[in-house]
Amino acid sequence: MLVVIMVIFILAALVLAASSYVQNKGARARAETEIAALSAALESYKADNGIYPRDAAKTDSVNPAASPVPATASQFLYEQLSGDTNDDRTPEAKSYFAFRPNMLLPAPPSTGNITAIRDPFGNPYGYSTAKAAGAAFGNNPTYDLWSTANDTAGNTTKWIKNW
Repeated sequence: MLVVIMVIFILAALVLAASSYVQNKGARARAETEIAALSAALESYKADNGIYPRDAAKTDSVNPAASPVPATASQFLYEQLSGDTNDDRTPEAKSYFAFRPNMLLPAPPSTGNITAIRDPFGNPYGYSTAKAAGAAFGNNPTYDLWSTANDTAGNTTKWIKNW
């Protein structure tokens, strides 16, 4: 009887470990897809405006390695791509990306003002235009877009990113 209980316990542990791996893999795949879609929206924005969304205080100074979860830059990106300039979930200007409710912070069922674009791991997406502003840090000459993939300690090798 004890052997049967131990076998059941071991099988349950294996199933839980495998399900955690599958959930993480699914979240990574979704983040990769969302980064590609956000990048396409940024290209549409640039086609209309001649420049990627930039702000000296909110995006030009963001160093991905030093501040991996910059909520202010993520909120600025939301405002520019959604056309919702006052973060009340109602667009006032042209929209370049239709955000699903589960992509926004605070997440549903909250209807409060938007504070950031949420990645599948629950953290804000990172957005930086530091290299375009002439900073010594940054990775792409245009913009950096990333998800920390639940590793907010600054270990960029585990991140999902456009560089």
